[in-house]
Amino acid sequence: MRMHTRIIGGVLAASLLTQLTACGTLFFPDRRGQIEGRIDPVIAALDAVGILFYVIPGLIAFGIDFATGAIYLPGGTSAQVDPQALQNLVDADGQIDNAKLKVLIEQSTGHSLPLDDPRLIRHSGSIEQLAAYGLRPAA
Repeated sequence: MRMHTRIIGGVLAASLLTQLTACGTLFFPDRRGQIEGRIDPVIAALDAVGILFYVIPGLIAFGIDFATGAIYLPGGTSAQVDPQALQNLVDADGQIDNAKLKVLIEQSTGHSLPLDDPRLIRHSGSIEQLAAYGLRPAA
């Protein structure tokens, strides 16, 4: 019986320790320092489990994750492309040259996209969509 209570006590101490150090800070230390963003549902659920079992440590875990920013998903990156450079991609028929587009994206972002993939689905925009962004159709 003595060994049984030691095992239960050890498991309880280990789980309290992990809850006090906060799940997001423990699992994703590279996310610390973020100010805002979308909340990671996995980290929020793990912190919520801490509230279910141990109210105070679970609240502390939420507080630490929000304070350090570890609860937020990593921020997305975006790149801007000069509209004049995009004009050079359109041929006389108004079609976009995929090879030139791929080179432009690779130069602007540093990532190579598989624009020649047969599974690629191309969507055409409409005049209404352009107007929503304050743009005029010109080809």
